[in-house]
Amino acid sequence: MRIAVLADSVILAWGWRKRLIALVAGASGALALPPLDLWPLIVVPMTVAVWLIDGAVGTSVLGRFRAAAAVGWWWGFGFFLAGLWWLGAAFLVEADKFAWAMPLGVVALPAFLAVFPALAFGCARLLWPSGAGRILMLAVVLSLSEWLRGHVLTGFPWNVYGMMLAGQGQIAQFASLAGLYGLTLLAIAIGAAPATLGTGETGAGRWRAPIAALVVLAGLIGFGAWRVPAGPVPLVAGVKLRLMQPNLAQDAKFSARNGEAILNQYLALSDRATSPTTPGVQAVTHLIWPESAFPFLLGRTPQALSRIAALLPPNTTLITGAARAGEALPGESRPPIFNSIQVVDDEGVIVSSYDKVHLVPFGEYLPPVLETLIRSLGLSEFVSVPGGFASGRRRLPLSIRGLPPAAPLICYEVIFPGDAAPTGPRAGWMLNLTNDGWFGQTSGPYQHFAQARLRAIEEGLPLVRVANTGISGVTDGYGRVIASLPLGTEGVLDAGLPRAGPAPPYARWGDAVYALLLAGFLLLSRLQPRQ
Repeated sequence: MRIAVLADSVILAWGWRKRLIALVAGASGALALPPLDLWPLIVVPMTVAVWLIDGAVGTSVLGRFRAAAAVGWWWGFGFFLAGLWWLGAAFLVEADKFAWAMPLGVVALPAFLAVFPALAFGCARLLWPSGAGRILMLAVVLSLSEWLRGHVLTGFPWNVYGMMLAGQGQIAQFASLAGLYGLTLLAIAIGAAPATLGTGETGAGRWRAPIAALVVLAGLIGFGAWRVPAGPVPLVAGVKLRLMQPNLAQDAKFSARNGEAILNQYLALSDRATSPTTPGVQAVTHLIWPESAFPFLLGRTPQALSRIAALLPPNTTLITGAARAGEALPGESRPPIFNSIQVVDDEGVIVSSYDKVHLVPFGEYLPPVLETLIRSLGLSEFVSVPGGFASGRRRLPLSIRGLPPAAPLICYEVIFPGDAAPTGPRAGWMLNLTNDGWFGQTSGPYQHFAQARLRAIEEGLPLVRVANTGISGVTDGYGRVIASLPLGTEGVLDAGLPRAGPAPPYARWGDAVYALLLAGFLLLSRLQPRQ
């Protein structure tokens, strides 16, 4: 069979040919991610991964580990290189300062992230069973490496392999049970199952894994169809949201000399008529602006607050991203500056705030262990805040007049499974303010929006997302998009707020279901003899 010939060519490849196969196979996985969402192509990287590990040979345990880890690194490097290339756009926002460092984001970061699949491939080879058992083993170790990637060194769970299936609304509903990592476990197993068609097994045995994968896939689709209601989710009574997407160029957004012009644009755009029955801000109860909306401290700019108060009708509230100054501690030369969400009432008073807890390393702050070295080289964080942002202490529900308690999430805080819900009573919705203007017209904003939608499914909470350049939108607790504004578009979006449903299992138990699945997969894989 041709598939057997293909499998042999991968297993028996050596040297640069094997590295090239691993690189290309890993890179092909990015085609299954947003914005393309060609999810059936998950078969290519996962099936080839099995064959690559099959061909990782050595005369000792350490030799086999090293051979598998080496090819796993090239596989992971290809995946992250193809999936994260858009990070280079951030280095061009202030090209005179950062363009020379673009390889650090475009090449060095994927090279570092590839260490995780390298370790997974190496460990898998040491435990490698025969037959269909190795499909399950790969799913166990590779999904565990993704869990580690999401937690080690503050975590970076961007483009976790389960996101290859997350673009399919019905399949993605499994995240309500087992979260992103549970979805990743099944995604790897489903994608790797065809590997048995080309290796070793004879007769009906080689079809068991692919048929089982199709049955699981059908079960996922059936579960999703059963879980998602046919009709729309009821809306919170009396709430009329207006999302404002200004589509500002990133280099202009953080220039202090543009502060007045930016505020003028926000005020004019926010009061734009969208229909004969919605003449402007007079028709809404809550106006929402994106992350880091101003190149100045809103709380210390009374003129801006006065103009906002003049715009807002009675009982209308503004929710906006803004930098916030805290109180300087004794001996400090400057107060800490927080990346915040601030709530402003119709009198121009800031009535509540949330300070971002999970900051972006190198983007919003420099890791303390590297800060001295990095600054000695004349480098700084991307944000135009001397010394970078300070981190908030903890995530609490945000109280906003006329709305259920909100789970506030600034920018990439929304990509962390299990961290979307704040401490305390369950929130009624998730509020994600972001500024994807750093990444321009690339795949990055699409990937960011897809991850935000998956948090809505995991938590069973509606999501309101407002971005500077898109994608802004409202989804219900099943991840269905109620309304949205596309990337690179200036405009306002009027929408209601869907009601929250009951907390799904993942919102209550976290990764417990994923852990049970891991144990089951590991047990089944060990029933097969080792090679």
